[in-house]
Amino acid sequence: MDRETHGGWVYIMANRYRGALYVGVTADLASRVSQHCDGSGSDYCARRGLTRLVWAEFSNPIDAAIAHEKRLKRWRREWKFALIEKANPEWNDLFDTLN
Repeated sequence: MDRETHGGWVYIMANRYRGALYVGVTADLASRVSQHCDGSGSDYCARRGLTRLVWAEFSNPIDAAIAHEKRLKRWRREWKFALIEKANPEWNDLFDTLN
């Protein structure tokens, strides 16, 4: 797969409303979220029970998604909360909308 011609997803996982957060990037969002839900996605998510997809945004090319992920990781928690709540005020799990 050519990185310049395929996009990627920046996403945020949470364990509950305004709880622990994980910011990640992937080319296959449904597969990656499934991994987080079954505990094989990342040690950080597995330890904290981060199984709720609360925000996702597609960028093309994937390098743009990677750059966006790096910016989001530097954001304050309150800024991330505002980003999530603008699109998903109830902090619903968006995983079901992927399938």
